[in-house]
Amino acid sequence: MLYWLFQQLAEFNSGFAVFGYITLRTILGALTALVISLLLGPWFIRRLVQQQVGQPIRKLGPESHFSKAGTPTMGGALILFSIVVSTLLWADLANRYVWVVIIVTLVFGAIGWVDDYRKLVLQDSAGLPARWKYLGQSVAGLAAACFLFYTADVPSATELIVPFFKDIAIPLGLFYIVTTYFMVVGFSNAVNLTDGLDGLAIMPSVFVASALGVFAYVTGHSVFSEYLAIPFLPGSGELAIFCGGLAGAGLGFLWFNTYPAQIFMGDIGALAVGAALGLIAVIVRQELVFIVMAGVFVMETVSVILQVASFKLTGKRIFRMAPIHHHFELKGWPEPRVIVRFWIISVVLVLAGLATLKIR
Repeated sequence: MLYWLFQQLAEFNSGFAVFGYITLRTILGALTALVISLLLGPWFIRRLVQQQVGQPIRKLGPESHFSKAGTPTMGGALILFSIVVSTLLWADLANRYVWVVIIVTLVFGAIGWVDDYRKLVLQDSAGLPARWKYLGQSVAGLAAACFLFYTADVPSATELIVPFFKDIAIPLGLFYIVTTYFMVVGFSNAVNLTDGLDGLAIMPSVFVASALGVFAYVTGHSVFSEYLAIPFLPGSGELAIFCGGLAGAGLGFLWFNTYPAQIFMGDIGALAVGAALGLIAVIVRQELVFIVMAGVFVMETVSVILQVASFKLTGKRIFRMAPIHHHFELKGWPEPRVIVRFWIISVVLVLAGLATLKIR
């Protein structure tokens, strides 16, 4: 909206043309989302407390978590509101990539909202039945995948880019739809699994979103993409504004979610953020690099898969509890130590992913 307004004003005063730069709008988008989160956060927490939308704690979880019962949840709504408002204000709304990411984010957020609402308001411990949750995620993921596949305007938009090799690009064909589906749905649930400690999921999401913003910018810039030997995808640069909004909203939310948390993200936030990150990684053609950068989410998911498989096959557990962050808690690590160490791992993995831009 503001982008369009400044475009019109630039016809009368060239100084407004500065708002055409993606870098500036990304920074402004991040700051806008941050300010919205910080300003609305206290009011939002009070509203949740008044409505008694508090987090139930599993009796099978670590005993240290019992004191968190009743902490306001569904804070992901604040994240989504901040992201969407900042994106609508600063992004080019004629860009199809912007709209498909916004829509997918909101749809996954709606699925998470239904799950949270049933658990927290209707006191249904099962929440949204798994079959309906996965059905909704699958429909949204496949719809986005088909849209991107059939609107692809350059061959590189559906090719698999292999890190470190500038001349290797594998045409995916219809397998692109399958890849996109698993990236969106898989990472939506991966972030949800990670969201078990105060700030554990949101900070890696901020790191990864920031890195994806860099990839989006260089992928959508003809000069930089040629210099770095990565595919040029017209229009993908606008996703940097969304990534900036996600990073800003995440930092604003962390202000209230840091240990000890005043508010939890809930499924409404975790499912939406994970889906958005997975989808952006697909659009900028960096699926393999993204899997590395999002290694904390991958590690958490794999730990659950291994735990379940081991128990069903052998009757024994590999970890004291899954996801793996609970394993370290039960080993005696204080919660802040687990959180910060996972953040450090995330930073290292993100830096490793960014290094692939130059090492080719």
